[in-house]
Amino acid sequence: QVQLVESGGGLVQPGGSLRLSCAASRSISRADSMDWFRQAPGRQRELVAAITSSGGTNYAESVKGRFTISRDYAKNTVYLQMNSLKPEDTAVYYCNVNIAGVGGTVRNYWGQGTQVTVSS
Repeated sequence: QVQLVESGGGLVQPGGSLRLSCAASRSISRADSMDWFRQAPGRQRELVAAITSSGGTNYAESVKGRFTISRDYAKNTVYLQMNSLKPEDTAVYYCNVNIAGVGGTVRNYWGQGTQVTVSS
């Protein structure tokens, strides 16, 4: 099992920046993907950014050029740097990790979520 603890959310004005952090309770393999999702009230949870098992990154079209996902492997932590924030970025942001297990299974773990509010 792995626990994911998120931090860094808060209230910012449009155009501001935040950096979210997600720390895992144990070592996460470089081969295991780590993602950030978000969910706004009344909306489906959506993928925001991901670091894949191959080391690549991908982003939702709405955040490309503004958000950057990164990992600190020594700290078992994934970050989401969010710049040029817009009101539509307001949501609860969730950290996710997919861990390969025995028999080719994949276990999916989620953080508790951290609120990001962009408002003037």
